Amino acid sequence: MNPIQRPEMYIIGAQPVCSQLPGLSPGQRKLCQLYQEHMMYIGEGAKNAIKECQFQFRQRRWNCSTVDNTSVFGRVMSIGSRETAFAYAVSAAGVVNAISRACREGELSTCGCSRTARPKDLPRDWLWGGCGDNVEYGYRFAKEFVDARERERNYAKGSEEQARILMNLQNNEAGRRAVYKLADVACKCHGVSGSCSLKTCWLQLADFRKVGDLLKEKYDSAAAMRIGRKGKLELVNNRFNSPTPEDLVYIDSSPDYCLRNETTGSLGTQGRLCNKTSEGMDGCELMCCGRGYDQFKSVQVERCHCKFHWCCYVKCKKCTEIVDQYVCK
Repeated sequence: MNPIQRPEMYIIGAQPVCSQLPGLSPGQRKLCQLYQEHMMYIGEGAKNAIKECQFQFRQRRWNCSTVDNTSVFGRVMSIGSRETAFAYAVSAAGVVNAISRACREGELSTCGCSRTARPKDLPRDWLWGGCGDNVEYGYRFAKEFVDARERERNYAKGSEEQARILMNLQNNEAGRRAVYKLADVACKCHGVSGSCSLKTCWLQLADFRKVGDLLKEKYDSAAAMRIGRKGKLELVNNRFNSPTPEDLVYIDSSPDYCLRNETTGSLGTQGRLCNKTSEGMDGCELMCCGRGYDQFKSVQVERCHCKFHWCCYVKCKKCTEIVDQYVCK
């Protein structure tokens, strides 16, 4: 799936008619016809990816905003920037995550529980064989489906278009590997009165927030690349280490995202909330790009004075507080 297409189109009760789904390449449409039951989970993965992107960038000038009905991230994706790299990676990761879970839950006819080999360091008396998340299948399917769009495009060797395709493929792979890398062994105790004399273990996906955190770290250390004479990406600055398949790469500088720009897809930061006391990117000086900010008072209602009552509920009061807030001019 192209990660910038409308994921809500895939979240439908009946099996989708693949020819009517917007944004699919010819190769993806063929895979859709073969794996129609997968499409709903591809959509779920995309929605989770968007939520995670918006969480990770909530305090940045570019906050992963959705802009219209035809694409999720808008024209920002036309630039091969760090932000685009993250969006592709987290979208690919979302597909792996959702498909892997659907396998475990028995929702897909072509896969089931994980068949990962027993870890060598697992104690001998612990059982291996609980129903694990099938991250192997999720990885393979996501690689075939997500990458199909890039692999079927024609381009001139050494062209900027080729550079962008290679960039997208690299970041798709980094997203998939993040899910695979963070999957770990989970166990459940058995025995009389919970004595844990026996354990059953299985492979379990990490919480998707951890995947987002890892990809955000990769975003911060993303490598600037350019297309080389041999038709491969190469580092702009050879003083840095070459990226591994787990790393994010980009080919274009990012816009500053300060002002609204229809050409680049930047929404600007006018009207964004900022933190007056912070010196970070969420601070009013950086967030507002030096344009200044307006102050207003806001009434916040929160639960307070909560008490636990036997048995078994918590009763709270509602407290109101007037707080100062700041928005960029």
